[in-house]
Parts: sequence; C-alpha cells; structure tokens
Amino acid sequence: MPYNDPRRLQAVNRFLKLDINRQAELQEMVELAAALCDTPVAMITLLDEQTEYIKFRKGIELQELLREDTFSQYLLDEEKLMIVPDALSDPRFSHTKLVVEEPKIRFYAGCSLITHDGYAVGSISIMGQIGKQLNEPQKHLLSVLAKRIVEIMEMEFSLGIVRNQFIKAKDSEMKLQSFFERAGTCHLLIGKEMEIIAFNKNASDYFAKSQKVEIYAGLTIPQILSDERLEDFFEKYQQAMAGDPVYYEREVEYSGKLIWWSVSLEPGYNVEGEIIGISFNATDVTEKKIHEKEMSDKNDRLMQIAHIQSHELRKPVASILGFMEIFKHSDYCATKEELLMMERATIDLDTRIRAIVYLTQ
Repeated sequence: MPYNDPRRLQAVNRFLKLDINRQAELQEMVELAAALCDTPVAMITLLDEQTEYIKFRKGIELQELLREDTFSQYLLDEEKLMIVPDALSDPRFSHTKLVVEEPKIRFYAGCSLITHDGYAVGSISIMGQIGKQLNEPQKHLLSVLAKRIVEIMEMEFSLGIVRNQFIKAKDSEMKLQSFFERAGTCHLLIGKEMEIIAFNKNASDYFAKSQKVEIYAGLTIPQILSDERLEDFFEKYQQAMAGDPVYYEREVEYSGKLIWWSVSLEPGYNVEGEIIGISFNATDVTEKKIHEKEMSDKNDRLMQIAHIQSHELRKPVASILGFMEIFKHSDYCATKEELLMMERATIDLDTRIRAIVYLTQ
C-alpha cells in the first residue's frame, strides 16, 4: 500500500491523536523487546506521509524522524519481520541519518503495526551499533508484541469513542431531564391508547391538586378526565395523532387562583417515522398574560389621553382664548356674566387635565 494512501494516513492520524491510558504497558513492551533481543535501542513508532513519530522509546532521545531517514518506510507493505543485519552495507539505509550519524545504527529489526482493517500505521523495532541476526524465539517475540500493541491502541481508541458517547449521552440526558423538570411546565408523554407513558413532577402535582388523582405510567386519560373536558382533550389528541400539532392558551383554576396555561400537543415519532403517541406540554404563562394585560391597559389609557388632548381640551382652551380676545377689545373690562363663562371654561379645562393625570397613574 502506498505510504500516502489517504485511508492509511487517516488510520495513522487516528492513533496520533489518541490519548493512551496504558502508556506504562506499552513502555514495558519496548523495554522487553530490547532486553530479550539484546539491543540497546527499541521503539514504537507511527509513520504518516512525511514523519515517523517515536511514541515510546528506549536508548534513543529522538522524538521524530523524516520518513526518508527511517527503516520502517519499507515495512508498509510487509506484515512479516524485516531484518537489516548491516545497515551500512545496505544501499537503502547506508546514507540515512541514524546510520551515518549518532547513534550509528548497524543492526535493525522491525515488525509492522497492522490494524484490524489492514493498514500499516507504524512499527515496533529494535536497533544496535553491531550487526547481528535474531533467533526464532526473538523473531516470534517481535511479531507477538506488534499484534499486542495494535490491540491495545485499537482498544484505547474504541474506549475513547465509548467514553465520548457516554459523556454526550449523559449530557443529553441531563439536558432532557432539565427540560422535563423545568419549573412551571407540565410534561406528559401519552401513547396510542391514551395511556400515560412518562410524566414530570409538575404534572403529577397538578393532577393531584386539580383532579385529586395520583397519576402513574399506564393510567389512561379517560381515567383522569370526564365529560366536556375529556371530549375537548380527545378532539385535540386525535388531531395531534393525525400529525397536526395543536397549540392553544387557556385560563384554569389551580391552587385556589386563576392561572393561564400555554398548551401544546405534538405528535411523537419512532425511527421509522410512525406516530406512536403525543407529547403534551403545558406551561404557566400567567406572568406573561398579566404583563400583556398591563401593556394593553396602558395602551388604552394612552389612546384616551391622546383623544382628550386632541379633542376634549380644545373646547375649553378655545373658550378661554376667545374670552381673552373680548377682554383685550374692551380694554380688559369684563362683565360678571363673561367672567362666569370663563370660569366654567377653566373648570372644564381643569376637569380634562385631572382626567389625564388619572389615566397616567
């Protein structure tokens, strides 16, 4: 397989990003390989398109190498062990950094790390400054270690996926629970036979106080409601079961006071897209309704004030202004009757102003 095959590189990248919890176990394998094969250097590496990453090591300080300076580049198409008895005399490696510079490697043996889906992602290898050969038990050891390393890394990757899925599921569960139990909202999940499947504490409290009924999973709506209330609910339930959500607001008496509910009945679907029940949600919107009424009353008062200002104030003001013109022409002398008429106009104006003041309170 080509070293730059995108599927192989994806597999390598998967392990490069892996947070390995069993690092001590992998380090022990490196040290075991060096000890039993009697070499000063051993390492576990991952090889991408350009770089070999030395993830676990013994007897070498390097953390990475360019691909062209590696031995393992020739392992990509080999599942079997590759042995280089004398790297200096091998034209593939005689010019590479590890051979011509410190630590002046002469002997190399490595085995590919092959994933379950057949991609060579790296190697376990041993190296030394003296040329040599491996006996059969040592060769077998490297092969076994290579398989075990892949098993550990793939297990860690799978566990990482499971952990992430668990965290996401737990987070979703907490969000759902938070939504289901949020204050001021009653939630019911109702099945195809009008049976209660699930409910929250608010719904339980509401039915206990308003209907004197303790609800439980399996209890049917006809066992809770009756007469006109059951008929009204059944009509909306059938509409929701037909795939058409229902939304409405209603004023009800609860705990000795009137409150407003914003109610929704929405169809619930299974993975095949079939309707298997409904979600009934009732939220206390009394404060919103009170606020809406206050705003409506305020707007009504503003309209009355605007009417008074534009119509009812004109008459007394016009009368007063008229009298002032008469007084000017008579050198500010006025009869008793004129003064009484002006007084009535002034009182009328004061009455209108008081009405405006009252409406703004």
